[in-house]
Amino acid sequence: MSDEQRRVLVIEDDHDLAHAVAALLGDEGFVVEQRHDGESGLAEAIANAYDVIVLDVMLPKRNGFNVCLDIRNAGVNTPLLMLTAKDGEMDEVEGLEVGADDFLRKPFERSILLARIQALLRRHDRERPQRLVVGAVSLDPLRRKVSSNDREATLTPREFALLEFLMTNAECQLAKNEILSAVWGSDFDGDPNIVEVYIGYLRRKIDVPGQPSIIRTLRGVGYMVSAG
Repeated sequence: MSDEQRRVLVIEDDHDLAHAVAALLGDEGFVVEQRHDGESGLAEAIANAYDVIVLDVMLPKRNGFNVCLDIRNAGVNTPLLMLTAKDGEMDEVEGLEVGADDFLRKPFERSILLARIQALLRRHDRERPQRLVVGAVSLDPLRRKVSSNDREATLTPREFALLEFLMTNAECQLAKNEILSAVWGSDFDGDPNIVEVYIGYLRRKIDVPGQPSIIRTLRGVGYMVSAG
């Protein structure tokens, strides 16, 4: 685990359980934020970067399956542990379909919860490179930080996912449909011009004045990230 404190979002409507989980993780050095309904949990997950999300299935205002699906549709790929009190396998089947990474049935042992979270972090860290650099732009997938010309740039989760995909495939010509599938999902049925919109957002945030953008437009093809 990184020396930098990891951030965990706990979305659980049982306040006593949420506080107990937060206390356990706090004792282990995690920084924990709590939300107690589906709507506020979803808003927090999309607005801020976390290393792990712990999400209950049965929530007021919006259930955990819908929250998880909307989190993934927003481009947030944070490891997600889903909590369920139900018996049977259907919760896990539905959870996998909407993008959950692991499941834990209530009631659970504190040590098991901690072990599951640490396993998710290890798996996630192994799957992602430590740092991507193209020209003056640097992206840290683990800490979810982006800097341009040594100045930090604040990106939304979707902008971050787009830039990470482009930089991971630096010097490769990427068609618009490839980008849509990778960043918005293969079932995206909205306006494909959303790619141009988000490319514009990125350029405004990471381009260095007086220097060419690392994001090149390839007319009739799509886009390519290149240092020169």
